[in-house]
Amino acid sequence: MCPVATDPDVTEMGPDTVLPSRVQSVDRALRLLEVVAATAPRGETVTTLASRCDINRATAWRLLGTLEARGLVERDPTTNRYRIGLAMIRMSAAAGYDGLVRRTRHVLERVSEQTGETADLAVAGQQGVTYVGEVAPPSVMAINWVAREVPLHATSTGKAFLAWLPRDEARGMLDLPLPRFTDTTVTDPEALMAELIETRERGYAECAGELEPALYGVSAPILNLDGRPLGVFSIWGPVDRVPVSRFPELGPLVVEAAAEVRAALLA
Repeated sequence: MCPVATDPDVTEMGPDTVLPSRVQSVDRALRLLEVVAATAPRGETVTTLASRCDINRATAWRLLGTLEARGLVERDPTTNRYRIGLAMIRMSAAAGYDGLVRRTRHVLERVSEQTGETADLAVAGQQGVTYVGEVAPPSVMAINWVAREVPLHATSTGKAFLAWLPRDEARGMLDLPLPRFTDTTVTDPEALMAELIETRERGYAECAGELEPALYGVSAPILNLDGRPLGVFSIWGPVDRVPVSRFPELGPLVVEAAAEVRAALLA
């Protein structure tokens, strides 16, 4: 049999040795993370989280502050509710987001094959969206966006996320002044807000070279039971294959794909 451990301090322990207990502060922090995750997508206040974890409010506040500083949780400044942060999303993406991607990969593959373009899945966080799954046609040399965050105002993915948030919340997520990436980037906040209204009425967002001049695409939100965006499904490609004239064809397809992913996630 293989030894239980190779650490000399461990291997010399006798049968009656009592192993060290768990580190209490780490244990409490991890418990807080679990409860924050369980309260998605709305999140919860420090008072409620402390009560659910059976720790006092001051301890919970200090632990959450540390977790927030590391990006593991995020606090909504308006409601003071805590939600899972983008650092957790990035770590999950690096680990493959196995459960999420596995349950939805068939949709990514089908849409990519059907359109001949790249299909992406992104998840929503407190400050934006991060890509977690992608399928590109074998013959296409595509940029891999997995584990990357994107500017909300300059991508169809970001605009699909913003358009299904309350107006004040969406505007509050913008990093003003809005940076210009290309000649078509919308940098006027009011013009962007007007576009988000049109996006919601249309059912999907469009991007015509607003982050990268040659990249065009469409995106639709994946909504939870409260109508808030859990994530975003996107179809994109170079302008010579995905011109603006193709948006009316791809838009309904991305809406259908987002609905299919939603059904898979909420099943």
